[in-house]
Amino acid sequence: MIFYFSGTGNSKWIAEQLADRLKEQLIFIPETMRNAIFDYEMADKEKIGFVFPVYSWGPPPIVLQFIEQLNLQRYDKQYLFFVCSCGDDTGLTQQVFCNAVSRRGWKCDAGFSVIMPNNYVLLPGFDVDSKEIEERKLTDAIPKLAEIGSMLEEGKEVFQCHEGSFPFIKTKIINPFFTKWGISARKFHTTDACIACKRCEKACPMNNIVMVGWKPVWGTDCTSCLACYHICPQNAVQYGSVTGKKGQYFNPNEK
Repeated sequence: MIFYFSGTGNSKWIAEQLADRLKEQLIFIPETMRNAIFDYEMADKEKIGFVFPVYSWGPPPIVLQFIEQLNLQRYDKQYLFFVCSCGDDTGLTQQVFCNAVSRRGWKCDAGFSVIMPNNYVLLPGFDVDSKEIEERKLTDAIPKLAEIGSMLEEGKEVFQCHEGSFPFIKTKIINPFFTKWGISARKFHTTDACIACKRCEKACPMNNIVMVGWKPVWGTDCTSCLACYHICPQNAVQYGSVTGKKGQYFNPNEK
């Protein structure tokens, strides 16, 4: 089985391709957490995968929380892997993930990163890729994922994650600060351009947005996945004053 988390569709696309190729069941982490389903029985030789985007050079907190609660019944050293999507590099995501599963008594056998279009826009200096770079990344991801799928089918024990420069600083110093202060719905709002289409409400993986009258209202269960911002056809969803002139990106297979 493959557990996945995705906001703007990059990781969902990866998870779907791998699930189809490996003939594994696909499980959406936010949905199973909402339903408090944490017990999964392992079959002999079943592969266990996790697919998720990199959040500030680490796994998203929701993925780590899920791993803490997950109960893999009949686990007997089945092949366990992860694939993370990232705009550029991963920092020490591999280390953080492997430590998380190790604490549960499991062994991570393989891990990979796939470069996908950037979607983080909530800080100065961060924006989506140009259309040219976006298209190149999407094109390059196809053979990369095919290569990863082949190695997973063979059960290879290999790690191919692009850490980038200064991974320790990014993951050990910046990531904790981001997790504590950067994941919040507090500054999300809509401009007068909002047409009450409800696409932000439907796109939110956490069911954290509800329509009150003709306006969306954000709750407190936010992962800062930015699905609401990027899916808005009017670019009416904004985050404080930071996103006013920035672009949007949603995986073309999901829009």
